[in-house]
Amino acid sequence: MTRSELPLHRRTITVSAYEEPGDEISVEAELRDERPWEEPPRGVVHRMVLVVRIRLADMVVVAAEADMGAFPHAECPLIAPVFEGLVGMSIAAGYNRAIQGRFRGVSGCTHLYELARALGPAVVQAAISSGASRRAGGDPTHNPRATAGVLNSCHIWAPDGVGLRKLDAGWRPGTGPLPVPELKTFESAD
Repeated sequence: MTRSELPLHRRTITVSAYEEPGDEISVEAELRDERPWEEPPRGVVHRMVLVVRIRLADMVVVAAEADMGAFPHAECPLIAPVFEGLVGMSIAAGYNRAIQGRFRGVSGCTHLYELARALGPAVVQAAISSGASRRAGGDPTHNPRATAGVLNSCHIWAPDGVGLRKLDAGWRPGTGPLPVPELKTFESAD
């Protein structure tokens, strides 16, 4: 297969999460579509940001804001306020179905919808990181088994999977090397 040196299109999605006061996190997702072959300022076709604030206790969106920094049509930003409809949604089972019904197709913006989709798993990972950070800071009240929020997300987190067995054997997320060693390492430490 041959290809030219310069891509026709480049899409990047970046998601960053931040600790907030009051047992909350904020998560910012940015989508950027570029045409590397095109001279600036037209090189960036889309630059869109979706920011949500999540209450960790129940994983509910308490604030949401969409912004468009670069877009192809003057009317594009008119849809941004629709994404405030994320407020009140739970980042749990059914999240993808719920956002699909509210924001996909002509009810929303395909690019902001993609960011809303990317936010779900990123929020779960950020919540796990928040718990690991708290435990690393000496907060023994933050239950390591809260990691089970990823239950059924992959073969590791199957209900009878190795992730829960590692937790039961003493592994604490956010501690030790990555990748996390095999289960037998934790079982022999007992």
